[in-house]
Amino acid sequence: MSGAGSPVPDLLIALDRDSTVPLHRQIESAIRDRIRTGHLRKGAVLPPTRTVAASLGVSRGVVVEAYQQLAAEGYVTSRPGGYTHVAVDGTAPARGDSAVPAHRPRIDFGYGRADGGHFPRSAWSRSLRTVLADTPDDRLNYLSGHGVPELRDALCAYLDRVRGTAARPEHTVICNGYAQGIALIVRVLADAGAATLAVEDPSSLDDAVPLARAAGLSVVGVPVSEDGIDVAALARSGADAVVLTPSHQWPLGGILPAASRSAVLAWAADTGALVVEDDYDAEYRYDRAPVGAMQGLAPEHVVYAGSVSKTLAPGLRIGWLLVPARLSAAVAEAKLAADRGSPAIDQLAFADFLTRGEFDRHLRRMRPVYRRRRDALLAALSARLPDLTPVGAAAGLHLVAWLPPDLDEPSVVAAALDRGVGVHGVGDNRLGGPGRQGLLFGYASLSERAIAEGVGLLADAVADVRAHPATNTPTVTAHNTSPAP
Repeated sequence: MSGAGSPVPDLLIALDRDSTVPLHRQIESAIRDRIRTGHLRKGAVLPPTRTVAASLGVSRGVVVEAYQQLAAEGYVTSRPGGYTHVAVDGTAPARGDSAVPAHRPRIDFGYGRADGGHFPRSAWSRSLRTVLADTPDDRLNYLSGHGVPELRDALCAYLDRVRGTAARPEHTVICNGYAQGIALIVRVLADAGAATLAVEDPSSLDDAVPLARAAGLSVVGVPVSEDGIDVAALARSGADAVVLTPSHQWPLGGILPAASRSAVLAWAADTGALVVEDDYDAEYRYDRAPVGAMQGLAPEHVVYAGSVSKTLAPGLRIGWLLVPARLSAAVAEAKLAADRGSPAIDQLAFADFLTRGEFDRHLRRMRPVYRRRRDALLAALSARLPDLTPVGAAAGLHLVAWLPPDLDEPSVVAAALDRGVGVHGVGDNRLGGPGRQGLLFGYASLSERAIAEGVGLLADAVADVRAHPATNTPTVTAHNTSPAP
């Protein structure tokens, strides 16, 4: 990095004054990284803000702002007139051979992950303390399969305000993330005699598809383009239910147009079919306000599924279903049969977190963080791999980049892994036969520097594939004859 100012003793911060990243963000990121990697251990005392400011040649206010953000995230603690201490343990650097195992990429563009380093630890801790101090005793006993009423009330108010739903607390079911939510829906559908589940193709193949097949339902893939599902093909499928990602199609990133939404809902009304709306990351949109949920248009035909996995952390295992009235009791009974209900303390903590506005504040903090990473990825692709065509970059935590005709997914993925870069092919998400070749890039958990380095290594891998085409013959297996974009 270029810049003025000597590295600060113990912190080793260097500033890039030509970067578009604000100076306080650079300081914050450098300290956070050193805590997370174990170079700054729990209990370590950080230099005073005046010392850091003088060493870096910046105003004290810049350093104060960085320290305050780290304190808000729970990485450090401080008190007026006292020292600032590291509050958490990181992962100490390994001793001896530091080579990365071949199966674990050094730079991983894995998708579906939020940045756990930005989890709002202090705010969540306050909610937990409030719950432990104030929760009535009866909330710690066995509860309804719908979940604690405080969370259902808070969630419905939030979703109606932010996602445009028509939510009813009495028809809301709290579950352990989307994975359990879709399992409950599949079980209720199977018990009701459903025979066929439709899914977008390509789509995520590790949740609804195996669950439906295990329950005895047949699964049909319905082609999607960058504008979403083919509604005419859906109507021909004979499906009893369909799983959709209309606000940010997984993985291509398109938004289902208004006319197509209306057509899907008309199909559901005419046939009695159920629409399962997986609203997995719609809170992160960078070009305009997020598109509202389909459930608000037809709550009697749509199950709305959401979770905190892409917004707070998947490890919390908190999700929810807004269920049509006719299915509410059955889904709640399935939840009770599955595990007797989700943990009450976690539900109540999230209810407090929502009610106090901490969830809104967290999302406002994270949108510019993820947008900068998205922009860094787009800039790196444009500079190093200009013949790749990015799509779906307007929202979410990932994008797809289509490959030119002379490249194939398996060869590029393998060559990238050889160089320590993890990237996935779109083909891994197809039910149908071969389709357009492309790569999936998750960027949420990578710094801008790591993104740029990873794309550079990927560009080297692509050059190697092109230089040795005979040793990189594509291998594509067709699972069925469904059309794909």
